Amino acid sequence: MNLKNASILAIDDDPDVLTAVRLLLKTEAADVVTEKNPENMRSILSKRSFDLILLDMNFNSSINTGNEGLFWLRKIKEFGSNAAVIMITAYGDIDLAVRSLKEGAADFVVKPWHNERLITTIKEALKRNDPKKAGYEEVSDSVIGSELLGESEIMRDIFFKISKIAPTDANILILGENGTGKDLIAKAIHQHSLRAEKPYIKVDVGALTETLFESELFGHKKGAFTDAREDRVGRFESGNGGTLFLDEIGNISLHQQAKLLSVLQNRQVTRLGTNQAVPIDIRLICATNVPMTELANEARFRKDLIYRINTVEIVVPPLRKREDDIVLLAKHFDRIYTNKYMKPMHDFDSKAIEKLRSYHYPGNVRELQYTIERAVIMAEGDVLQAKDLIFSPIESVQPQADEPQELKLSTIEKNAILKVIEKHNGNISKAAKELGLTRTALYRRLSKYDI
Repeated sequence: MNLKNASILAIDDDPDVLTAVRLLLKTEAADVVTEKNPENMRSILSKRSFDLILLDMNFNSSINTGNEGLFWLRKIKEFGSNAAVIMITAYGDIDLAVRSLKEGAADFVVKPWHNERLITTIKEALKRNDPKKAGYEEVSDSVIGSELLGESEIMRDIFFKISKIAPTDANILILGENGTGKDLIAKAIHQHSLRAEKPYIKVDVGALTETLFESELFGHKKGAFTDAREDRVGRFESGNGGTLFLDEIGNISLHQQAKLLSVLQNRQVTRLGTNQAVPIDIRLICATNVPMTELANEARFRKDLIYRINTVEIVVPPLRKREDDIVLLAKHFDRIYTNKYMKPMHDFDSKAIEKLRSYHYPGNVRELQYTIERAVIMAEGDVLQAKDLIFSPIESVQPQADEPQELKLSTIEKNAILKVIEKHNGNISKAAKELGLTRTALYRRLSKYDI
């Protein structure tokens, strides 16, 4: 639908915001209606329909859920409205705004917004909401949780696995390199679990000393050790009824492993300085960048603890094995940072896309995120070019140290590629298909091995 023909409803309890919307859109849209009180929506929507609704994320209303925007977004759907909904949010609530996309919102804008950015967002939302437009694929088909996106087959398999295991209380072990998004998967599992309304507690256990480990996880009584000036509840007790996410579990000592195993077996904790056991009820999720082959070495990690924390295992692939997701993620980060820095959204020219696809990403999704943020800040104009994409110099260009097997197999891989190409008489498409690679990935290997 064209914006000139659109009717728009703006709902925000800040009159200055409503005035700004009205002045901006009065010459752009056919009709603009503003409302301060979201509780009047039912009455308004029962009398007429709108093509698009601008909805604030936070209201000083009688609802007081802490996420009023999501509450009223659901109500709009219950009222039978087919309007596209754009959420208006502060930057600090972006995680909540991204969650609104999963709930059915068309998009979100961060206030104070850039006028051109808001108009562009409205036009795109109206276009996507046009029932006559075919072939559009919603972002929500490729997202689970806050920022866990993916269209590749390997990520769709992970999403399916999450949908199956999240409603259970099974303990989960997430494996993957640094920067692959293990923490996002842990949070997505919690958000889709029966414990979603209960606490979600994250602890980087690999960074804790022996004393801090017990104090942080199990709590302590005043005077239990030097500097213990007051009673403290540990993370197990804080997360009672919810989910406890222990990150970098592969880096804790054997002594710490024994302490953790005892708690998991007995389902109770004892604070330092006491003899009183406290029952705990938590769903445990652990993550590590240590490969399972190293964890299986009992000189490094107790096998009985592995079995305890690893009812179900999720292996998160590095970004270099998710080629189909790279552009999707890049555009997602562009939207986040153009909102943050109040700049117009960017298109990516063909050379920029080629550069994104051909890079090996030793820093994984985290490196891509920082690369796009830097490009958004430095780029001129509304098109990102290859020269705007500067990858992090702190990441080694050498293969990951935890991938020795790939190095040892390089000769075998080269010979396999040569054999398959010869089999198909030099046809790259057929060779790539048999090898299970994309054409681009195969070309990279041809360059790597000087074939």
